[in-house]
Amino acid sequence: MSNIYRHQFVSLCPNNERPIVYELTIETEAVIQVEHTVTAVALHKRAYHEAIADELHARFDGRQTIRARHHGVDIETRRGFA
Repeated sequence: MSNIYRHQFVSLCPNNERPIVYELTIETEAVIQVEHTVTAVALHKRAYHEAIADELHARFDGRQTIRARHHGVDIETRRGFA
């Protein structure tokens, strides 16, 4: 059994305060309350992509991918992939 959660959120770049749109995907066997996901990403008003990925994986576990584009650079982090 697998549940897939997708959520889009915005965080500011710590270097230049520009908004970055992130796309989060979590695949897990657990049930995640939607409100918990929304609250967790809202805590990252200003953070580095990799730090967001680390914290969200620690909180929700599972297999996670976060994608974003910043200054024309596509960034993708993966957590929980063996």
